[in-house]
Amino acid sequence: MEAELSEFSVYEFRQILEATSNFSEENKLGEGGFGPVYKGHFPEGIEIAVKRLDSDSDQGFMEFKNEVELIAKLQHRNLVRLMGCCSQGEEKVLVYEYLPNKSLDFFIFDEDRKVLLDWEKRLAIIVGIAEGLLYLHKHSRLRVIHRDLKPSNILLDSTMNAKISDFGLAKIFSSNNNEGNKTRKVVGTYGYMAPEYASHGLFSVKSDVFSFGVLVLEIISGKKNSHECGAFINLIGYAWQLFEEERWIELVDAALIPSGGSSEMMRSINIALLCVQEDAIDRPTMLDVVAMLSSKTMTLNKPKHPAYYSISSVGNKEASAGTKSCSFNDVTISTITPR
Repeated sequence: MEAELSEFSVYEFRQILEATSNFSEENKLGEGGFGPVYKGHFPEGIEIAVKRLDSDSDQGFMEFKNEVELIAKLQHRNLVRLMGCCSQGEEKVLVYEYLPNKSLDFFIFDEDRKVLLDWEKRLAIIVGIAEGLLYLHKHSRLRVIHRDLKPSNILLDSTMNAKISDFGLAKIFSSNNNEGNKTRKVVGTYGYMAPEYASHGLFSVKSDVFSFGVLVLEIISGKKNSHECGAFINLIGYAWQLFEEERWIELVDAALIPSGGSSEMMRSINIALLCVQEDAIDRPTMLDVVAMLSSKTMTLNKPKHPAYYSISSVGNKEASAGTKSCSFNDVTISTITPR
C-alpha cells in the first residue's frame, strides 16, 4: 500500500511508541470500532492522533487498508488529514492530524457544551460537512461514498471547522454510476442509514445525502435521531410533522433561540427534510444541497414523506393531543456489522 502523495509518511513503530509514550493511558483519547485512539507528539512539536488496530480484528484490518488506500489520495479542508501509517508485524497504526475540539457529538448532545455552538457556528459546520461530501462525491480524484456519516465522525478543529473522518467503510464508485451499488454486508450505524441500504443493501451517493439530512436535524435540534419524540419513534418523523404544521421553531435547540437566524434555520430544516425523503430519487445531490445552503433566495421544494416516519405505541395514543416533546430512547441506535 504505497502512498502516492509526498505529504503521506510511512512511520516506524518505534516512532509511534515514542510519540504516544508507549500508548500510555494518559494519552488515550477514546475507543473506536477500529481500536483505541491516542494523542501523540512528534519531536518537532507536531500534535497527532494515533489509531491503533486491535490485533485480532479482521474487519479492522480491512478498514485500515481502506483508509490508507482512500484518504491518502483525498485532500480537502473539510476532511481529516491522514498524515501517514505504520504497518510492522501485527501492529497497524494510522496517524492523523490532531483536532483539539474532539467530535461534533461532544458538543451538540451535551447540555453545557452545546451553548458554545451558536447558530453561526452550527451553520458553518453544516456547510462544511456539505462541502466535504460534495468533494467526495464529485470533485476528488476518487469518487467516494462515505457510508458512516454521524456526529462522532465529524471532527472539529481549533476554529470549529468541520472535518469528516473515519473512511474505514467508504467505497469508491465510478463517476458514471449514479444508480448505486448493492452489498450483502450492511455496515454502519442505524439511525443514519438510508432505508434502501438498511433494508436491501443498496447504497449510492444518495445514502450519504440521507445521513447528512439526519445530521442537520440533530445539529439544529441538539437531539439524537434516536429520541422518541411524542408520537414518533425518532427525530425525523417529529421534524417533518412540525414542519408540515408550520411549527418548525419547536424543533430548534433552546440554546439557539436567542441567537437569531430564524429564516436560515427554517431553510436548513427544509433542506434536511429533502435529504431524508424515503425515495432516494427524490433526494437532492450534494451539489444541489451546497447550492441551496449558499443561497437565501433560491426556492426550495416542499419535502415529501420522510423515511422511518413511524408512530410509537405510546405516541399513537397521544397523537390526538398533538405533537409532544422528545424523550431519549437509546435502544433504537445500534451498529450493524457483517456476519
